[in-house]
Amino acid sequence: MARVLVIAEHDGTHLNQSTARCVSCAAQIDPAGADVLVLGADCTAVAAEAAALQGVARVLTLTRPENAAALAAVFAPQIAAVASGYGYVLGPSTTFGKDLMPRVAALLGVGQVSDLMGVDGPRSFRRPIYAGNAVLTVEVPEGLTVVATVRAASFRPAGAGGTAPVEALATSTPVPAHTRFVELRTGSGSTRPDLQTARIVVSGGRGVGSEANFALLYQLADRIGAGVGASRAAVDAGFVPNDMQVGQTGKIIAPELYMAFGISGAIQHLTGIKDAGLIVAINKDPEAAIFQVADVGLVGDLFQVIPELLKKLG
Repeated sequence: MARVLVIAEHDGTHLNQSTARCVSCAAQIDPAGADVLVLGADCTAVAAEAAALQGVARVLTLTRPENAAALAAVFAPQIAAVASGYGYVLGPSTTFGKDLMPRVAALLGVGQVSDLMGVDGPRSFRRPIYAGNAVLTVEVPEGLTVVATVRAASFRPAGAGGTAPVEALATSTPVPAHTRFVELRTGSGSTRPDLQTARIVVSGGRGVGSEANFALLYQLADRIGAGVGASRAAVDAGFVPNDMQVGQTGKIIAPELYMAFGISGAIQHLTGIKDAGLIVAINKDPEAAIFQVADVGLVGDLFQVIPELLKKLG
C-alpha cells in the first residue's frame, strides 16, 4: 500500500486537473506512487482517468448513492476511515478541497497543512503567507498523519501513461443526514474551462465598467477557449459572481497565458496570478501596478483592444 492517499476531485464524469497536480506533489513525498481515492455514485469513468496518470499506484473507489454529490460532510467520514492506514492524505486547495480537507483532519485528530507549495522533506513543507510575500516552513511531528491541501498552481499536472489497477472498496461508515444536496448552479450552463485549471484565462477588473461589458470578455474567451476570471473590485461592484474572483481571497491560478483587462494590479490580485506562465496586461493607466509584473503590457482602451483582437482572430 502506498503511503500517500490523494482525494480525487471530479464532476462525476471527468477528473479535475487539480488531482493530477496533487499526484505530482505526492511523487515528491513518496516516489513509489500514491493511491487515489474516488468517491461517487458511479466511479467508473473517473477511476479510469485517474488510473492513467503517471505516479498512481492504485485507484480506490467508494461507490455509494450518498456520494452522488460532492458534499464534504458526507465524504469526510468515509475518507477518514480509508485514511487510517496512510501517512499522508492530500486534497487540492480548491473550493472542493478547502471545504473537505479540514473535516478530514479534524476526524483524524490532526492539524492541516494548508496551501502546500513545496516539499522539503518527509515532514517538512512550504506554504505561502502574507499574500504570498513570505514563505513559511511547516514541520509536522513524527507519528501524526499529514493532512494537507495542495496549492495546485505550484505543481505541474502528472502526465498520462499510467496503468494503475482499480480496486473497489466497501465501507459501512455511517454518513450524516443533516446535509443534503439541493442544486448546482454553474454560470448559466457555460462550457468554458474551469478557472482553476484553464490553460488560458481572460480576466477583467473595475475598468470593464459593468456586468454588461463583461460580454466582451466572454466573447474573447469563447473564441480562444479560455476561462474567465475577475478582480475583487469587479466582484465587489457586482459585475460578476464571486466564484470568478482571482487573488488572495479568491482563486490561485497558474495558466499558461493570463490576460488582464482593466485590472490595476493590487497586491492581493497579483498573489493569485504570480505563477502564470505569461501575463499580458491591458490598461488605460500607464502607471497601473500590473505593468510591473506583466510580461507584455499595452496602454490602451480595452473597448478598442478586444474588438481588434476579435477581428485578428477572424
